[in-house]
Parts: sequence; structure tokens; C-alpha cells
Amino acid sequence: MKLVKIISILNFLIVATSSFAQKKPVATKPNIIVICADDLGWKETSAFGNTRIKTPHIDSLGVRGTRFSQAYACAPICSPGRAGLLTGRYQNRFGFEFLTPENLDDSSRSISGKHRVVNNNVGNFTLNGMVEPDVDPESFKPVHSGIPETEITLAEALKDNGYATAIIGKWHLGEDDAFNPTQNGFDYFYGCLGWGTMYAEEDDTTVISKPRFFERYLFPETRAGIFNIVRNKDSVKETKYLTDAFADEAIKYISTNKDKPFFLYLPFNAVHDPLQAKKEDFDATPTDLDSSIRIQLAMTKNLDDNVGKVMAALKSLHLDDNTIVFFTSDNGGPTYFKTVDNSPLKGGKLSHFEGGIRVSYFIQYPGKVPAGKVYDNPVSNLDIFSTAMAVANAKMPDGRKLDGVNLIPYINGTDTSKPHNILCWRNGYSKAIRKGDWKLYINERKGVKYLYNLKDDAGESTDLSKQFPDKLKELQKDLSNWEAQMVAPMWKNVRNVLLPVGDDYFYFPI
Repeated sequence: MKLVKIISILNFLIVATSSFAQKKPVATKPNIIVICADDLGWKETSAFGNTRIKTPHIDSLGVRGTRFSQAYACAPICSPGRAGLLTGRYQNRFGFEFLTPENLDDSSRSISGKHRVVNNNVGNFTLNGMVEPDVDPESFKPVHSGIPETEITLAEALKDNGYATAIIGKWHLGEDDAFNPTQNGFDYFYGCLGWGTMYAEEDDTTVISKPRFFERYLFPETRAGIFNIVRNKDSVKETKYLTDAFADEAIKYISTNKDKPFFLYLPFNAVHDPLQAKKEDFDATPTDLDSSIRIQLAMTKNLDDNVGKVMAALKSLHLDDNTIVFFTSDNGGPTYFKTVDNSPLKGGKLSHFEGGIRVSYFIQYPGKVPAGKVYDNPVSNLDIFSTAMAVANAKMPDGRKLDGVNLIPYINGTDTSKPHNILCWRNGYSKAIRKGDWKLYINERKGVKYLYNLKDDAGESTDLSKQFPDKLKELQKDLSNWEAQMVAPMWKNVRNVLLPVGDDYFYFPI
């Protein structure tokens, strides 16, 4: 009897073991992290040429992954660029062409002209040639603005495919409850609804600060209203330096959700105005530079350190090999403060010259994306949506024209064509198109049309419109065809800013 039982047990174990061996392990969906810096110039990471400081943690994304030498934001300014990134569609398709107007209440408005200066012990600050903006008083009337309900964000699409979703950082895609991140597919939100806020409170003696231009119009003396830090919809008191706080909150989120697939959108407000840096970071910058530049560099160093903290957390939790990480910026660096160097590119934030729309861009995905590769064909922030959905093996939204593409086949070389033959931009009367190596820039308010060959002239120094009239006409027609697919802006621009670009001045709408 015992022998029969033993044989039966052995047979059961053999069958069970065989059955288990035949079962394929359940594939784990990759985690997805999109890190979006704010106003980070194309050349502000050392991987792209910054020699004044090192950014080893951001650079490492290109060591373990791929760096893109010709990557573009889909707009030269915050709100529209973020709208395109999160939807994978030209924001002009749904009328998100300008900044969301600031619906400021009395507690958060500083239009009265009060200046807030914290520990301003590092010298005088000048506007360096930036002209006062043409502000329309009507722009301060409340406007119901944000991502329309008709749009599907990456968070919504991934949530429908089983992902936990979070945004930690700057939203700037609508202030009203209807436009809150939690109404746009995010399970969790920790950050700021508006365009930015203070990095530290006024009494923080560990932070060195200087006033910035827009502070005179919109920056509050204390965090209030849209400048509050909120968790979901409730205001919270945050005492840490804000870039540190966002990274720490991101690490908590990753740790809490380590056992299920998650999408983390981490849009730091660094290195956007106001100029505020931790003293320890400021002290680590070259002492022979202007103090404003040193603060800007210190903020960039701190951003890099916090990217490093997030990546280290992924590794310690054994998640880094199953996580795709994107790093980009919402637009190019603002040259009007003279703290950012976009050279040899022309112009900066607000403009459609290369300095305003070209950005640092990395993708790390071990084993799936080549390590140490530099990819030289033009790509866009619009591609993040399609690439993320593809690696998640997620069902794409139905009936949706997407303008971005899945970059993985192009990076891996299985598709040898270019991701984009044409890329277009429009903010009101300022617009541009890149087709192959050719680029056309139009500023209707100034009445100019410039044609450049970026292969030979990345700095857009030589206008070829008179030498190549047929190419000018070709690109004008292509741009017109693209514009015909777009819709009118849902609201008008709130300002027109006159900026120096090279030896000239241009108005740009925002």
C-alpha cells in the first residue's frame, strides 16, 4: 500500500512538474517614466556640450540608452509643448496653441508690481535687452482653458491598459477642476497646477535667489492659488527645495507601485524661472561666472542630481531593466536672461528658431534600445506617446490621428527610413516647417520668411530664400497643407513679447 502511494505521488509530481515547465512565464509590462525638464536649453547637459558643469546622471541615460542629436519640442513654450507631448498629437489639432491663461485670484496675483527677492545677495540683475511684454488686460479675465475632453492623454491610454498612473511636478495644462490631472487619466498628482512656483520659501536661508522678469507680473510673494503645491486637489505645505521634493515623491511612488506596471510622468519645473538655487549647488559652480549664470547652472546641477536619485531608486528596486525612461524638455532654453547658452543654435524659448525648439533627448531601455548610440535623424516629443504605447503592447486609441511615431524600430535599425520627413510648428503669426534638411521660418507680424539648410547651417545664419525660390514655394505649400489640417486656437495669446535674436528683434506670441 505504501509502495502504491509512493508511486502515485511520484507520478503526480512528474506530471505537475512537466505541466509547470510547459507554462511560459507571464510577461511583465514595462514601467514607463517620462522626465520632462522645464526650459532646459539644448546644450545645458554636458552630453550635448555644456562645459561649465557636468550632468553625469542625465548623460548616463545616453550611455545606457540612446541620445538624439536632432530632437524637437512641438512648441517653443510650456503649455502647448506639454499638450503635444501627452497626446502624441500636434496641439494645434485641438486648438491648444498658446499658454493657458492664468486665472489668478487676489491671493495669487502679483500684477500690482510687488517684487519678491529672497536672500538677494549675489549682485544686480538686468533684463539683458528683453523688452517689456505687450500684455493684453483681457488676458487676465478667467478663461476655461486646458486639454479638451475630446483628447486622450498618455495617462488615460495606459490606464485603460492596466497601468497605475501618476504625475509629479508641473502640470500647466489647465487650472480648473475639469482640467485637473486626475480628470486626465492620472490616478495621483503631486505638484503645481500653474506655470511654476517658488523653489523655496522666503525664509529659507539655504537658498540663494534673484528676481526674474516674469516675476514682476505673475510671481506671488507666497505660494497661493495656482502657485500652491497640491496633492490631487488639496493644498499641502512643502518645505523642501522643490526639485528635491518632486524627486523624493517620485521615489516614494515608484517604491509603492513596484509590483505592478506604472506610468510616471515627472515634469520638473526646473530649470524655469524664478532663479533659486541651493547654496551648496551654487558653491559648486565656477566662481568666475556671473552670479545669475551660476544660479542657473546650480539649478541644472540639482536637476541632474535628482534624476540620479530616481534612477538609483529604480536600480535598487531591480526595476531598471524593465523600465523605459524618456528624458526631454518642454522647449528650448530662454536666452533672454543671458544665463543659457544655445550656441551655435539661433534664438531661444518663445521662438521657432532652432534654439527655441531643439531639446536634449534620451531614451533608456536596457536590452531594447541600443546603449551608447547617437541617433541623428529628427525626432519629436510627439513620439513619446506612440513609443510608450508600443513598448507597453497597449491598444492604441481608436479613431485618433497621431503625429508621433514609435521610435524603437528606427533606433534599432529595423526601419532605415526617417521617423519624420516633415515637422511643423505654429504659434499664431510665428511658424516654421522642417522638411529634410530644409527649414522655413515665417513671422507674419514682422513680415519675414527665412529659408535655411540646417545640414550646412545649423545656426540659421544664412537666408537662402532668394537663392532657392522653388524650395521656398515648396515648403510654403507644405506648411499651408499642414495648417489646413489644424484648427483655430481655443483662446487668444495672452502676450506678445519682443525679444532680441542675434542682431535683430522679433515679436513672439505666447
